[in-house]
Amino acid sequence: HLVESGGGLVQPGGSLRLSCTAPGFTLAYYTAAWFRHAPGKEREGVLCISRTDGNTEYADSVKGRFTISRDNAKNTLYLQMNNLKAEDTAVYYCGADMVYSGLGASGYDYWGQGTQVTVSS
Repeated sequence: HLVESGGGLVQPGGSLRLSCTAPGFTLAYYTAAWFRHAPGKEREGVLCISRTDGNTEYADSVKGRFTISRDNAKNTLYLQMNNLKAEDTAVYYCGADMVYSGLGASGYDYWGQGTQVTVSS
């Protein structure tokens, strides 16, 4: 239902912008979020944005470095990642749901296939 893009290899301190589109439905009507899954770790909620008032939640590990935003005209969700660290290496997924679930992955019904982000020198 969702399609992520923009992942890749970046050096520590670098930046990437991930995109998430929703072919077939209007993403603006949904709470949307970014999650990540690193090898050997559980899936982690990174940021989410409410469908109603644009309220956002951030994981402590990314505050001040990552930003979530929407472009409703393009039906796209973005994740701007700055000052990337090796520990940010993971597969990043976007999720969407009609009900606000914050950073809890179990609350999201719609998912993308993920995009790999690797931070390494």
